[in-house]
Amino acid sequence: MNARMCIEPLSQTVEVEAGQTLLDAALRAGVYIPHACLHGLCGTCKVQVVEGEVDIGDASPFALMDFERDEGKCLACVATASCDIVIEAEIDEEPDAEMHPMQDFTGTVAKIVDLTPTAKGVYIELDGDGIDFQAGQYVNLHVPGLDQPRAFSLANAPSQKRMIELNIRNVPGGQATGYIHNQLREGDRLRLNGPYGRFFVRRSAPEKLLFLAGGTGLSSPKSMILDLLERGETRAITLVYGARHRAELYDDELFRDLAARHPNFTYVPALSAPAESDAWEGETGFVHDVATRHFGGDFRQHKAYMCGPPVMIDACITTLIRGRLFERDMYMEKFISAADSESTARRSPLFKAI
Repeated sequence: MNARMCIEPLSQTVEVEAGQTLLDAALRAGVYIPHACLHGLCGTCKVQVVEGEVDIGDASPFALMDFERDEGKCLACVATASCDIVIEAEIDEEPDAEMHPMQDFTGTVAKIVDLTPTAKGVYIELDGDGIDFQAGQYVNLHVPGLDQPRAFSLANAPSQKRMIELNIRNVPGGQATGYIHNQLREGDRLRLNGPYGRFFVRRSAPEKLLFLAGGTGLSSPKSMILDLLERGETRAITLVYGARHRAELYDDELFRDLAARHPNFTYVPALSAPAESDAWEGETGFVHDVATRHFGGDFRQHKAYMCGPPVMIDACITTLIRGRLFERDMYMEKFISAADSESTARRSPLFKAI
């Protein structure tokens, strides 16, 4: 039996199908509710049920405590409506955020390329008109044989709606990435849905743009930078991108070419452990140290966007703070895997907001 859900403080009502989660219904109707893991593990999508009843679903006891359940709270990503309901969600007004309704897509693997010894670029040609998304968002990819989809950032510019690019690192022991690296072939058909996420460039802000990335964390910054340059952005844009050695530094030629063609774009590649055979003459060290040297330890008048391993993110946050950048000027993407049960969302322990 379908139900109606009124979402406050927007006073917007959406239809909820039988068995459909509250979050899925909202996103498909173009209403954004904050979310991260999509599996009831992190608590980001916690909402208050004001009227009506819900089935709280498979919500982690760590993400939704017993007293919160008693108070009528639920996790929108796993809760379903038992009748017409009214909920209250913490929805921040973001003037630069684009809201693209979440949809289901099918596509054909057009190309698979080796980016590094441990990462592949997977290009999927979507059926129909393709996907509308904001640079920095991600999709959930349905991997054959696995119940839960996996989240991967979109690495292409939003202008490339039909041919999407996913940069996927082979995680040791990972079922999904193992399949993609060892079994996926060109011509295979895949399902995915999206877009998801609230990681985007604050285009209306006057500050300069700083992107700090490591490994396949380059995906979102790549999409953002391509989009910015396509749109004729004139503010200073800096990308500090780190890898261990030369073989792991991918898309290097692309960014060197962009820097040569766009005077406002600066590309700073860095290797933390270059091999002797790399004959590397560029920056060495970790991303946060290289950024400190490049900017002389002063990050004021910037908006910083960070993507990479958690240890890199935490080091960058600490460095940015020392360089006089406030939390309000730092942004990062957060992912949770299905294996992260009994844990909280991946985020820096230093702050609650980022």
